[in-house]
Amino acid sequence: MTNHNHTWALVLAAGEGSRLHTLTTTAEGVAIPKQFCSLYGGPSLFEETTRRASHVASTELVCSIVAEQHRQWWEHSTRHLPAGNVIVQPENRGTAHGILFSLMHIMIRDPNAIVVVLPADHYVKEERILAESVRATTALARASSRSGVYLLGIEPDEADSELGYVVPGSRVRDGSSKVSQFVEKPPSEWARLLIDRGALWNALIIVASISALVRLFEKRFASTILDMLTIARRGGCRALAVSAAKRLYQRLPTIDFSRDILEEHTQRLRVVAVANCGWTDLGTPRRVAQILQQLPPGVVASQSESETPMQMNLAAAHMRLQQSEYQPAIHRQ
Repeated sequence: MTNHNHTWALVLAAGEGSRLHTLTTTAEGVAIPKQFCSLYGGPSLFEETTRRASHVASTELVCSIVAEQHRQWWEHSTRHLPAGNVIVQPENRGTAHGILFSLMHIMIRDPNAIVVVLPADHYVKEERILAESVRATTALARASSRSGVYLLGIEPDEADSELGYVVPGSRVRDGSSKVSQFVEKPPSEWARLLIDRGALWNALIIVASISALVRLFEKRFASTILDMLTIARRGGCRALAVSAAKRLYQRLPTIDFSRDILEEHTQRLRVVAVANCGWTDLGTPRRVAQILQQLPPGVVASQSESETPMQMNLAAAHMRLQQSEYQPAIHRQ
């Protein structure tokens, strides 16, 4: 490998983003996956995430998992990545299968990889803070005999009921903490109690050796691992690989990585606290609106109409939604 420390980044970009469809659906009724939309003009969230990935891994080691049905949106956005780094799954079977399929493709190229998993629907105000934490955590993963699976938890600045939380347990010698508990989208009062206990926002940013990540799947998904590894090895013959992947995915159930994998292996996980860096996920219209309110008005106003037919602009969509809700109220007066 040209990168001596074997650090890879994997961008998760195969989801449907259904919770944001009120903003990402075009006038023709087409729902564009949120990761291929821009926040207020300019690069898409996917492109912002691949840029984030380049802060911790060289370009030739940045990969992305995408979905075949989204090809019209990701083909242009992935043009700067090596062709072999764009991993296409024939349909969505949940984040667990998307991550596992990607890991098999990385493993045959670099069995010593340290992998940074980055969801493609995040906003980060202070990229430097997050990048420094990710780089420090890759060093922990490399020094832990490649057995530790590290989650990055963001220090909260409010009790948000739309986010997941990870509660740290006892401290570990390397400065991380064991994982005591996961809590998904608690009511605000419960969220405040969790924060008082030291809970962090679960960003689902993960750093681990590829072998440690695969071990999370081995007990329940041994046959799937073998099938996916076989498909990845057929990468040199694209037609065979595509055909085999289609047959495999037709029989796979939908498995969520956070709920069905991580929460079953809390004893293997470690959490690293990241100073508040203006992080949020853009999972709901409310969270999009919240971030837009924090941006300088001139920035949003000057770029919010810079849409193209192939890229939805969330700021412009939000403005249209507000106007459509406001107009009926005027007519009722």
